[in-house]
Amino acid sequence: MTHLKHHRRWAALALSLSLLTPWVAQAQNAPTPASASTPKVRISTSMGDIEAELYADKAPKTVTNFVQYVNDKHYESTIFHRVIPGFMLQGGGYDGQYREKKTRAPVAHEGRQALAAGLKNTTGTLAMARTNDPQSATAQFFINVVDNAFLDPSFQSFGYTVFGKVTSGMDVVQKIRNTPTGAGGPFPTDVPRTPVVIQSITLLK
Repeated sequence: MTHLKHHRRWAALALSLSLLTPWVAQAQNAPTPASASTPKVRISTSMGDIEAELYADKAPKTVTNFVQYVNDKHYESTIFHRVIPGFMLQGGGYDGQYREKKTRAPVAHEGRQALAAGLKNTTGTLAMARTNDPQSATAQFFINVVDNAFLDPSFQSFGYTVFGKVTSGMDVVQKIRNTPTGAGGPFPTDVPRTPVVIQSITLLK
């Protein structure tokens, strides 16, 4: 009886594996999901072009959200409304008359996931801007112009989600960084005196 039980057990296991084999083969031959890709974008500004790669495998929801705004042409004719030389450049939310553009619902915060995957707020990285609410990021983003480790998630803070990095055009980033700033629209400080316009953001093939 014991031998028969073992035989039945092995027969059942063999059947299970035979049913599983086609599924495994299909999974192995399946195309790589889009989230595993690294989209690239060109940020065309009034001071020159910046190119960046986006880490869809490390911050998938954030990249999907950003790319949707790109495809919707949300960023056309927006400005870098906040420029702090020892900190970052922030833009993508206001037009040249300082009118805030309409946005979709906020994207889920992925800061800790991105950090675990190796993304930190280092020089040249792109991260999502938000309010004090970690779950409030929509379209605005910033480019770190120095290493800003204090913006990384920690036990005490959700931090800011990094989702990309500048691959060319850091000279343009530096020019924007050094542009004179002052008051502008509703903002008392840090606004470029000569508007720095984001003419468009486009996906590169």
